[in-house]
Amino acid sequence: MSLKNRTLACLKPLALAASALITAFGASSAVQAKSLVCVWDVAGKTGDVYAQATDYAIAMQKHGADIELKSYVDERVAIEDFRAGQCDGVIATGFRTRQFNNVAGSLDSIGATTIVKAGKVDIDASYEVVRKVIQIFADPKAGKLMVEGNYEIGGIFPLGAAYPMVRDRKINSVEALSGKKIAAFDYDKAQGVMIQRIGAQPVSVDVTNIGPKFNNGFVDMVTLPAVAFKPFELYKGIGTAGGIGRLPIMIPTVQMVINKAKFPEGFGEASRQYWLSKFDNALRLIKAAENGIPAAMWQDLPVEAVPKYVLMFRESRIEIAKQGLYNKQGLNIIKRARCSINASDAECASKSEIE
Repeated sequence: MSLKNRTLACLKPLALAASALITAFGASSAVQAKSLVCVWDVAGKTGDVYAQATDYAIAMQKHGADIELKSYVDERVAIEDFRAGQCDGVIATGFRTRQFNNVAGSLDSIGATTIVKAGKVDIDASYEVVRKVIQIFADPKAGKLMVEGNYEIGGIFPLGAAYPMVRDRKINSVEALSGKKIAAFDYDKAQGVMIQRIGAQPVSVDVTNIGPKFNNGFVDMVTLPAVAFKPFELYKGIGTAGGIGRLPIMIPTVQMVINKAKFPEGFGEASRQYWLSKFDNALRLIKAAENGIPAAMWQDLPVEAVPKYVLMFRESRIEIAKQGLYNKQGLNIIKRARCSINASDAECASKSEIE
């Protein structure tokens, strides 16, 4: 064998080893590549949602994810960047993320998690319904329900009960809402359907203008959680004549959606379990926001009005589901959770909310 051939023969194993090393390094780099998560928070990087996302990013390192966060105050832009593939995950309201998973989006349905006992709202029991549903969705047995195509729900936590906030306290019954202008998010068609159903007028809004429209009198009522009270300066619209009714129209959630191809195998399940473990922390933030609202602004609705609202919520959910705007399977799961918390309710005589 010539010197040249002997040299090549010696170098070949080295070349193969080097090639294998490069390949391994490349694979390792792919696993360790940063995953960009877009985070909506009305207060930007100073808000509670972003703070929780920061803790999440650190905690999920042990599950093989190196997460980088990008802050958004405009929720629409965050969602569009995620859809365009500029983000590997997004954290936003269930109203916006419903398009990626309609089952999980059912949690943000009108009155779906509200528990009423003896004519009064049991807010603690209502939050237990939310917790129960999130537990169901975080269970490995429900894993398939949390995936639609390449999108996967990576976690859910409550944003806080959304209360009716009015400029005039006399708007305190279903009948009194007739003819009134009520804010409706333009990307949640279900809200408009319910508002029209009670004879009121839906006025299209988004997160950027709902506060000014209420404060300046363009709408008579908004439905928002307490966490929006200060950032949107809603006290200006409520003034001395208005109030906040102690009847949650719904309990909206914040949901995380990921492109599951961009995260390690099994990451979605671990992520859902993480957010479930932070449920009580979310409740503390919600209660702090509610306690920060002046007591004089809260208003207990007439006892006789509450059952009418509950019936309106239920009839509206069913009608909206028949129109295809709510997921029937999701509503049935939530009903079972409601009845596990409040079995004595008359609605629990039947197993399903809608067939």
